[in-house]
Amino acid sequence: MASDLETEVQAIDRNLLECSAEEAAVKWLQAPDLPKEVYLHLAYYVPKIYCRGPNPAPQREDMLAQHVLLGPMEWYLCGEDPAFGFPKLEQANKPSHLCGRVFKVGEPTYSCRDCAVDPTCVLCMECFLGSIHREHRYRMTTSGGGGFCDCGDTEAWKEGPYCQKHELNTAETAEEEDPLVHLSEDMIARAYNIFAIMFQYAVDILTWEKENELPPGLETVEKSDTYYCMLFNDEVHTYEQVIYTLQKAVNCTQKEAIGFATTVDRDGRRSVRYGDFQYCDQAKSVIVRNTSRQTKPLKVQVMHSSIVAHQSFGLKLLTWLGNVIGYSDGLRRILCQVGLQEGPDGENSSLVDKLMLSDSKLWKGARSVYHQLFMSSLLMDLKYKKLFAIRFARNYERLQSDYVKDDHDREFSIADLSVQIFTVPSLARMLITEENLMTTIIKTFMDHLRHRDIQGRFQFERYTALQAFKFRRVQSLILDLKYVLISKPADWTNDLRQKFLEGFDAFLELLKCMQGMDPITRQIGQHIEMEPEWEAAFTLQMKLTHVISMMQDWCALDEKVLIEAYKKCLTVLMQCHSGFTDGEQPIVLSICGHSVETIRYCVSQEKVSIHLPVSRLLAGLHVLLSKSEVAYKFPELLPLSELSPPLLIEHTLRCLVLCAQVHAGMWRRNGFSLVNQIYYYHNVKCRREMFDKDIIMLQTGVSMMDPNHFLMIMLSRFELYQIFSTPDYGKRFNTENTNKDVVQQNNTLIEEMLYLIIMIVGERFSPGVGQVNATDEIKREIIHQLSIRPMAHSELVKALPEDENKETGMESVIEAVACFKKPGLTGRGLYELKPECTKDFNLYFYHFSRAEQSKAEEAQRKLKRQNREDTALPPPVLPPLSPLFASLINILQSDVMLCILGTILQWAVEHNSYAWSESMLQRVLHLIGMALQEEKQHLENLNEENVVTFTFTQKISRPGEAPSNSPSILAMLETLQNAPHLEVHKDMIRWILKTFNAIKKLRESSSTSPVPETEGNIIEEGSRDKDKAERKRKAEIARLRREKIMAQMSEMQRHFIDENKELFQQTLDELATSTSRVLDNSPTVSDTKLTALGPKQTRVTERRQVVTCILCQEEQEVKVDSRAMVLAAFVQRSTVLSKNRNKVIQDPEKYDPLFMHPELSCGTHTGSCGHIMHAHCWQRYFDAVQAKEQRRQQRLRVHTSYDVENGEFLCPLCECLSNTVVPLLPPPRGLFNSLDFSDQPNLAQWMRTISQQIKALYILRDEETAHNSCGNSEKMDELQLPKGFRPDFQPKIDF
Repeated sequence: MASDLETEVQAIDRNLLECSAEEAAVKWLQAPDLPKEVYLHLAYYVPKIYCRGPNPAPQREDMLAQHVLLGPMEWYLCGEDPAFGFPKLEQANKPSHLCGRVFKVGEPTYSCRDCAVDPTCVLCMECFLGSIHREHRYRMTTSGGGGFCDCGDTEAWKEGPYCQKHELNTAETAEEEDPLVHLSEDMIARAYNIFAIMFQYAVDILTWEKENELPPGLETVEKSDTYYCMLFNDEVHTYEQVIYTLQKAVNCTQKEAIGFATTVDRDGRRSVRYGDFQYCDQAKSVIVRNTSRQTKPLKVQVMHSSIVAHQSFGLKLLTWLGNVIGYSDGLRRILCQVGLQEGPDGENSSLVDKLMLSDSKLWKGARSVYHQLFMSSLLMDLKYKKLFAIRFARNYERLQSDYVKDDHDREFSIADLSVQIFTVPSLARMLITEENLMTTIIKTFMDHLRHRDIQGRFQFERYTALQAFKFRRVQSLILDLKYVLISKPADWTNDLRQKFLEGFDAFLELLKCMQGMDPITRQIGQHIEMEPEWEAAFTLQMKLTHVISMMQDWCALDEKVLIEAYKKCLTVLMQCHSGFTDGEQPIVLSICGHSVETIRYCVSQEKVSIHLPVSRLLAGLHVLLSKSEVAYKFPELLPLSELSPPLLIEHTLRCLVLCAQVHAGMWRRNGFSLVNQIYYYHNVKCRREMFDKDIIMLQTGVSMMDPNHFLMIMLSRFELYQIFSTPDYGKRFNTENTNKDVVQQNNTLIEEMLYLIIMIVGERFSPGVGQVNATDEIKREIIHQLSIRPMAHSELVKALPEDENKETGMESVIEAVACFKKPGLTGRGLYELKPECTKDFNLYFYHFSRAEQSKAEEAQRKLKRQNREDTALPPPVLPPLSPLFASLINILQSDVMLCILGTILQWAVEHNSYAWSESMLQRVLHLIGMALQEEKQHLENLNEENVVTFTFTQKISRPGEAPSNSPSILAMLETLQNAPHLEVHKDMIRWILKTFNAIKKLRESSSTSPVPETEGNIIEEGSRDKDKAERKRKAEIARLRREKIMAQMSEMQRHFIDENKELFQQTLDELATSTSRVLDNSPTVSDTKLTALGPKQTRVTERRQVVTCILCQEEQEVKVDSRAMVLAAFVQRSTVLSKNRNKVIQDPEKYDPLFMHPELSCGTHTGSCGHIMHAHCWQRYFDAVQAKEQRRQQRLRVHTSYDVENGEFLCPLCECLSNTVVPLLPPPRGLFNSLDFSDQPNLAQWMRTISQQIKALYILRDEETAHNSCGNSEKMDELQLPKGFRPDFQPKIDF
């Protein structure tokens, strides 16, 4: 059977090769009905070339198709031999300035971080290497396949849109011209005819759904009974399932089944059986039966061989069209016209529309081929790219619905082309204006999330597996919205304003469905049984984070849009809060003579949600009103007077109270789902549009309402109102038999409330809240991250929020705040905070986690101790608030605030009577410090136009009123300064009292008076005093700096000498390179006599030697009193200078290598690699090496280059063999200068002593020679030998 089939195929091949492409083309040219003639040709030849057996033969098929099918088309198109015709077309064509290279999977792509309009703008390797961007900051990635090179696209790059290769083409194509002018009319007509027929044929056959019939015009007279059992790919079944099923269904080996499965996964379909209909249908039923038990079955079709043949040629034809249009832009333009021309059926009847709308029905291979054709044709022609974008936008909803229902990855869907269209700024604006694209995307997204609760909010709790799958796929629509918004408009038209605001309305509807979703209630009594679903809501929030930010950025660019957006957002928020009272009765709160009406609401008892996107968007827009100064320019256009601050802050405050209560351990029974939500709420991925905006919303509320009212509402929500409103409540609360957990919870809640007040007042580094810019904001983030510890670049990037372009902005400011320390043994470099930036450290920085705050506090206190400063960590000087938020500062001097501070300080004074914590006191001291810093700034910046209304110092000096008659806050601080139980906080209290006195003097010197008379004189005197105070302050700073330098040199008592020594040392360093004239140029050389040797030698300052330990990376100066430093070294026997190398040491144990025989038979050599360590660091390292060696079992030990048992080890840095360490000593002169030589003999005494010793030795020698002991003994007595000298002493060595 197989041999007969092979013989038949060979006979057909000989007949096919005899066909003439030229004759067929001539026949077509003369045909009255060209489509019919071409279809007859295809109907006859395609089944004879393709699908002639069970196994595909691609090489034979391609060769025959080129000769019999594509050859006549090329002859027809060119009107001559295509071997000559196509080069002529290419030569006449003006080369394109667009690259358009379509990337393959895994191919490297490059994006310039400085010049790309957005991260999707990429270059191929060839264009990148020939562009200016290779010298910039760039990002390299690998392509997932499907995109193309943006070289030559002026809208994709801020600078350098062309590489060297494509820049040559820009001069010729400067003027937009019709590419058809380079083609003859005959060529245009022929191209139009053949493209229309072939494109129509390919689209018809690929979208054909019948399995046993061909489209009209392609039927053959004789129909064979040959079928294919075609298996299609899906993303549900695993490889193993498919392989197992195929082995059973088609009775193949495992290797063959793996081959089938691999091809199906790669190309989207594969025939697994060839034969008559019954034979193939039997395999289909087995496959369906075996794969339909748990999930939907694998898609299998029994298709006639002629249909499969035509579909195979249809794919070949689309590839051929893509190649042909590469010869000429004119041919590309014609193909685009053919593809987008409306058919007889009206809307969506063009060939391009048909392909797009059938995308989800096509197999993977077919999709890839026609997507590539679209990219090389429609997306490379700027005119038709716009028309295609309109068709794509109009079909957007249908395309996305098909994608969501489909199970293939997005890269194989036509929907993935959105990135090529929506990221082009001009197309995006046009689609928003003309096709209302923003609204379309958002409404399409919302249509797929129909699972809502009674209030209309999204509900993910009871999602089925299918709904969860659809939710994952529908998230890609958010990415499309991001693409549309990623490049901001420079110029606004009325149409763009109108359509953007329509899209903004739709976006608000989306956020409205998220406002208050996933509400939670505190679990009391028993632990929650089943963890609720929370991930879907946070996934949605994370995906929308950048979109929300970009929406605000767009609003900020146009004043009219910002005002309208603010009004719309406020309206939607009011609709969300229509059930504001929550059915509770209003209550009145009163403290210190202030009253406010609010509702009775307990976060620990009622429902509360962490998702409040509408409130947070309003907070963002409110900041933009301040930043863009719209609030001051057009106050009459804004509904600021209609705002109800208690309404604005209510839900935000509840969310922050929830976080505080979770931290206090009140929600433990709600399980890990809530803990995870709180974590992500503060996490760098979400916090910009969640936690940060909540703080801004509270700042907005405080700035618009009485701060006393705000604090009372806050006390009520924190459930602490009773504690601070009732005198002695705390004492009674403590004395009663109260549960310790409740006491601890209340203490934690008070701490959290004080922390929140610190954040509300101190977090003013968002542009619009404070008078700062984005650079100041990122600087502050980096300063506080590096305050914890030195960090690597990658660690810093992870800790900083990214914008929509995946940039953190770190590189632009890092040099100003940090020094880079090159990598040592750890293998990575670290950024260290510059010392001058530590003054900006804020212990209660709002992005610190609890652990980070603790580490930062410890690190900063350690640094202060090293610099011999007190360990207080006072609040930093803050930038001024913008006018819209200026009244926010009054919260610090409000009566209720002073009551809270005074109450806690009273607890600390009478520390045995109340339940309080040191952490609570620390926050109170920080708040007092913030108020003092604020008042000090107000006084220093005083000018003629304003009068200081911030009088915190005066208020804390006043004692409490009757009947309590409590002492003033100042008096209590002075009491606490001497309290033995508050040793840790004494430095901070001392700083507060010192600052208070400084402010008092400043007030006295400036003579500030709220009465406006004699204002000019007061201000003038104040300014003089201010200048005087400023000079004094600068002098004080200079003095402290000098003291710091002296402390580091450890000689603070000799200021003048040390300063000169430092100057002298600098001079020595400068002259170190000159070895010939060091003494001549030294500043110590003078007319005095210099002594080189002896006890009275001239002292010369040695160069300061600073070395770095290779193990701990700590720098240290080499001094006698410093920690010991050592060098890794290797000691070994040496015979280099030996005169007798054969000599053997008899008793090695008693041999002293320091006393060697003159023949130098056995010398000692010591070598070192020069790497320096602390002695204790080396000892730890060496102990670890030995311990590791002992732990390893003998049989597991591998051969090493060193012997641990003999004390050998490898240098930790260079791995040089070592067996000892050599101490690193300061120069001998340094030691010599510290010795006392007062009792040492001078030269004359030394000469006399030596001469006496020599004479004694001569006398002894003569005595031995003459044996005249008597006379020599007399002479010896006359000599008066030096004390301790023994002339008869015999050394042990034998030479």
